[in-house]
Amino acid sequence: MDMRIPRPSTAAPYLHRQQPARRLALGLALVLAFVPARTGATEPPAPRRDAAPAAIEATIEITGIDAELAAAARASLELQQFTGRTVTTAQLRRLVARGEQQIRRGLEPYGYYEATVAGTATGGGERWQARFAVTPGPRVVVERSRIEVAGPAAEFAPVREALATFQPRIGEPLDHAQYEASKARIAATLQSSGFFDASLERHRVEVTRAARSAAIDLAWDGGQRYRIGAVNFSQAQFPEQMLQRYVPWEADAWYSVDELLKLQQRLIDADYFSIVSVQPNLAGRQDGQVPVDVLLAPAKRTIYRAAAYVSTDSGPGGKLGIDRRWVNDRGHKWSAEIEYSSRLQAASSRYRIPRPGQHNRYYDFVAGYHDEVTDTTHSRLSRLSASEVLDLWHGYGRTLGLQYLDGDFTVADERRSSQLLFAEALLERKRADNLLFPQRGLAVSYGLRLASPALLSDTSLAQLRADARWVRPAGEASRLILRASLGVLTTGNFDALPPELRFFAGGDRSVRGFDYQAIGERNETGGVIGGRRLAVASVEYEHYFLERWGAAVFVDAGDAFSSGFSANVGAGVGVRWKSPVGLVRLDLAVPVRTALDDDGLRFHVIIGPDL
Repeated sequence: MDMRIPRPSTAAPYLHRQQPARRLALGLALVLAFVPARTGATEPPAPRRDAAPAAIEATIEITGIDAELAAAARASLELQQFTGRTVTTAQLRRLVARGEQQIRRGLEPYGYYEATVAGTATGGGERWQARFAVTPGPRVVVERSRIEVAGPAAEFAPVREALATFQPRIGEPLDHAQYEASKARIAATLQSSGFFDASLERHRVEVTRAARSAAIDLAWDGGQRYRIGAVNFSQAQFPEQMLQRYVPWEADAWYSVDELLKLQQRLIDADYFSIVSVQPNLAGRQDGQVPVDVLLAPAKRTIYRAAAYVSTDSGPGGKLGIDRRWVNDRGHKWSAEIEYSSRLQAASSRYRIPRPGQHNRYYDFVAGYHDEVTDTTHSRLSRLSASEVLDLWHGYGRTLGLQYLDGDFTVADERRSSQLLFAEALLERKRADNLLFPQRGLAVSYGLRLASPALLSDTSLAQLRADARWVRPAGEASRLILRASLGVLTTGNFDALPPELRFFAGGDRSVRGFDYQAIGERNETGGVIGGRRLAVASVEYEHYFLERWGAAVFVDAGDAFSSGFSANVGAGVGVRWKSPVGLVRLDLAVPVRTALDDDGLRFHVIIGPDL
């Protein structure tokens, strides 16, 4: 059928041929299209929509695998991001369905390539639980492993050790975390040993699912090993020549990060600088050498100190001090301190001359005076001393020096005066995982003193003393602390020795339950005069119920004697507080075995580190 529409000559004649009603409707539509809507006009109703699904909270439960794998599986879940948040039931079901594949992939880095996972969503209302039952299946085992380093690095002991300890080994399950950590350890060893051009040539792990086996193939080109070049110090308060003396290595030494750490620690210990940064200048390496850049910023030159304390040995007191970190451009130091308590008044001044070098050392010159009163003694002594301190000597800090004492003292109502010039040697070593609050640590010291009447001394003296403190963990949040002190001296005239050169026991850091210096030989009137021998031991157990608060039980025993040893035993309990200024110990102790006429309860306060 052929339909034809006649074409009008113009639009107007065509429009005029419309019916009147149609023309009216068209006109109204055009008018309404250009009329703005009135404020407050009634709007047409919105299209009707279905109500949104109710939001729910979902928890996650993973079964069938141990805690470590469950944590890895949970971390791989997209659903984990919605824990504690609201989702719809439809979203939850989709997330659970996707979670099955996500858990399977999350277990692959641990060698489980055949895990099966069944996920379900159970619950109702606003509380739902997503459960994943996991069967990990057999693990992929490493059957072949080829790990190589080419070049001189292959013969370098730390690199060989890193290769020998690579994990996983042949016959062990494939663990990608172990693999990546071992690979990173080899790369770090190469860098820290000076093989800066080392490159990873091959890195491949092939997994054969059907055979449940893996093959590891790693190879590095170690390149050349660099030596330490010029050490460039930033501008500081000291001349370049003085700073260069802190460099611990010999010229043209092989690069080692340990050597750079030694230099950094020496500069920190010097206490001249607020900032110390030691870095190799890798961009500037050439001709087999890498320069070292040292950034330094001066510390505050003068420090003023003030402290208050409470001690059951010396009573309440305070200290005031001043430290001049450097006196001149050679790094000399000066400090002074005064101390006052109910039982002790003291003042001292110290001048130190550092001598940095291959064997870091310094010289100390001290002048001081102290007036000390205890229950058994009263001494007023002036002191002059000169000593050399070596930071490291066969694993110990070593001090060699001379001391001169002059003054008068009273021991058990016996008034004496004395002058002594004695040589002194001291060895000290301290190892701890945390110096403020160690879980594992050991501190030992050995001291020797020698004096002769031929050299400005009223009597001869030979004294040897050893002290040890040992800290070990004793279960969760608990520590075991052991102490021991041994001493022996010989002298031509014991009465000429001031109290600090005699042996006493008792007090906060000796045998608790007894007064300070209350244990020792006695004279005819019953006064304590000290002894020629010392033996003290202590066992203490601490347990911390809160992060900063704990309790302790302890037993101390010891004697200071000249003829026969008689154990004086004290025991007690205490409170421990990890305060901002250090560990605070509050102890109550009583004598439980002693030949002394002493059976009272004593309170001991000790503030400071264990070692």
